[in-house]
Amino acid sequence: MPAKSSADPESRSFTASARRAQIVAATIETIAELGYRQASFARIAERAGLSSTRLISYHFAGKNDLIRAVLADVYTAMGRFMAERMRDQPDASSALRAYIRALVEFISAHGMQMQVLMAIFLDFRDQDDSRSYDSDTERDVLGHVQDILRAGQRSGEFRDFDTYVMATTIQRAVDALPFLLQTRSDLDLAAYGEELVTLFDLATRKHA
Repeated sequence: MPAKSSADPESRSFTASARRAQIVAATIETIAELGYRQASFARIAERAGLSSTRLISYHFAGKNDLIRAVLADVYTAMGRFMAERMRDQPDASSALRAYIRALVEFISAHGMQMQVLMAIFLDFRDQDDSRSYDSDTERDVLGHVQDILRAGQRSGEFRDFDTYVMATTIQRAVDALPFLLQTRSDLDLAAYGEELVTLFDLATRKHA
């Protein structure tokens, strides 16, 4: 079978995807080291080993487009990680415990990405002045937790409560971790996660 030529559309697509991934990775590293505001195309190109910032502009319409790609990269990795950890849970109680543990585990294992998400959340604004974590993202995240809670209520595992309030409380308790780590770098995340598991097990459980 003949080797693909560099002019082959599939080869060009693979090369472009690899270059985009390289730029996204360099952007994450640059923001983690210098902060969002100092992460210029020049700094990112230097980090990625690119000869010119034009190579970034070729693949991304501007900094906002690049930042959206960074967010998509992190959220996609998080989604895959969570899906793997939550697969085949036997009931809603197990699913909720798995969700909390998996999210804490991802945060613990991806400190750089979490630091970058926090920097983007605080400083990034799109052209329409929207934040990186918008109402659609919020709805998707909380909706997933609410689905677990509603399933537990239907099965009789969970007591009657407002699923929106409970889902928001659960999510915010975990979302706070990257901020806590800024002042408590020695925080035992595994122990923190288990405390949250116990806390929300008691909060949701249907008592006899």
